[in-house]
Amino acid sequence: MTKDISRYHRQYLFQKIGEEGQRKLSASRIAIIGCGALGTVLINTLARAGVGFIRVVDRDFIELNNLQRQVLFDEDDIKENLPKAIAAERKVKRINSTIKFEAVVSDVNFTNIEQFIKDVDLVLDGTDNFETRFLMNDACVKLGKPWIYGAVIGSHGLTMTIIPGETPCLRCVFESAPPPELTPTCDTAGIIAPASVVIASLESTEAIKFLSGNKKDLNRSLYSYDVWTREAKSFRLEGLREATDCPTCKSRNFEFLTGDKTPKTTTLCGRNAVQITRSDRIKLDFKELAHRFEKVGEAKFNPFMFQAKVDGYEFTIFPDGRAIIKGTNDPAQAKTIYSKYIGV
Repeated sequence: MTKDISRYHRQYLFQKIGEEGQRKLSASRIAIIGCGALGTVLINTLARAGVGFIRVVDRDFIELNNLQRQVLFDEDDIKENLPKAIAAERKVKRINSTIKFEAVVSDVNFTNIEQFIKDVDLVLDGTDNFETRFLMNDACVKLGKPWIYGAVIGSHGLTMTIIPGETPCLRCVFESAPPPELTPTCDTAGIIAPASVVIASLESTEAIKFLSGNKKDLNRSLYSYDVWTREAKSFRLEGLREATDCPTCKSRNFEFLTGDKTPKTTTLCGRNAVQITRSDRIKLDFKELAHRFEKVGEAKFNPFMFQAKVDGYEFTIFPDGRAIIKGTNDPAQAKTIYSKYIGV
C-alpha cells in the first residue's frame, strides 16, 4: 500500500475491493502488450487504480491520427517524435508517481514474448492483430499466465478473460485467424474512440477483479458490445475447453512460439506502411545512418528512433534494425527499399 492511501480512498470504499484488495493491487505486476487505442486506456485506468508495476511493450511511434482515440497522447508528443511506450511512461509518472512503470520499445514476437510476461501476474491485450494475440495466447498458456483478450473495430468490440487450465483459451474460441479478405480492419471499417474506451474499460475491470482477489467474480464468457447500436451479447463458454480439440490447451502445441507462423514483414493497419523485423541482433549507429541518408533525403533522430524521407517513402528505424516503411502496403516492395537504403 502506498504511503498516501487517500489517493485510493474512493476505490477501496467499494466493498468488493476494500483496503485488503487495494493492498493486493499495489503488490501486483502486469504486462500490457500494445499502447494504442486499447492500451492507452488500460494504462491510464490501471495506473490510477494503483497497480504496483506496469510493463508496456509497443513497437510504434505516435502519429497525428492516433490522437482521435489514444487517450494518453497529445500534440507535444508528436513534436518530440516519441515512441508510444516512452510517451506513456512520461504521462504515468505525472499521473501516479508511486507505481513502477517499465516502457519497452520493441516488436513482440516469438523470440521475446515469454521474457515480457514471465514475471507478471496478469497480461492484458492492447494489440490490433490476431497474429500477436495467438502468440500471447500460446505464451500465456505455456507459462500459466492469466490474460485478458480485447479487440475493437468500428463501433464494436469483444473481450474475454482467459485463465489457463480453467477457462477456454483464445484458440478454443477462434481456431485460426479469419482470412484477411473477410476481416474488416481500421482501413476499411475505421474505429471510433468510445468503442475502444468501453472495451478497454471492461478489460480493466476484469483486471481489477483478478488482482484484488475477486477471482470468483470474473466474467467467464466472450462478451460482445456495439457502442453505436448498444447491442450486447454474451456467449457462454462453459464446457468449450473440454469439447474442443484445441492444439494449445489439449496438445500443448505452441506453434506460434516456434516462429513458423511469424512473418518477417507486417502490414500495419490503417497506415499504408510495412514493418520489417530483422532476425539477427544488431545495434544501429544512428549518426552513421544519418550520414548515409543525408546524401539522398532528409533525416533526424533521437535516442529512441531514426526518421528519414526518401523518394516518397518515410522511414522510422529503431536501434535493433526494425523499421517501419510508410508509403507502401506491399511487403516485397518494403523489403527491397529496406535493403537498398539500410542493408540486410
